[in-house]
Amino acid sequence: MNRRGSRLALRLGVVMIVGAVAIQLARPARTNPPTDPSRTMATVTHLPPDVQRVLERGCRDCHSHDTRWPWYSEVAPVSWFVIDHVNHGRRHFDYSDWSQYDEDKIPKLLKDICEQTRERDMPLSSYLWLHPDARLSDRDISTLCDWSDRELRILRTRSQQPGAESH
Repeated sequence: MNRRGSRLALRLGVVMIVGAVAIQLARPARTNPPTDPSRTMATVTHLPPDVQRVLERGCRDCHSHDTRWPWYSEVAPVSWFVIDHVNHGRRHFDYSDWSQYDEDKIPKLLKDICEQTRERDMPLSSYLWLHPDARLSDRDISTLCDWSDRELRILRTRSQQPGAESH
């Protein structure tokens, strides 16, 4: 490499380092909102310990207010991706605030829990790369699906009782 090329490479390197440092200033919020225990899935539904263990291991970091933020969630641009995924996950299904969902939404969420784990769409494959312990076994998926089916039957029974609101 000639002298001119060396200077260009040095300048390019400096620009890249300055850019890498500068993007660290754009930091979206990593939040773990407070949880009201009376509003959690565990309180509102019948959540057996085996189901709770599966949810804690495979779903907690993206679908609750109890996210364990890894070191790489501090480093841009990876932090942007991680925080966006957690925020999206909480908007879709948040078991720390299960009471927010109305009677029309809960059956869909329960079906989605089973379908998305059965199809291996959840946990996300990108999450599993760095969290292999979150991978769900066939038994874990059966546990979640059996539980969600039971909860759906309970909801149907309640809605068919005299005096139950019809939507």
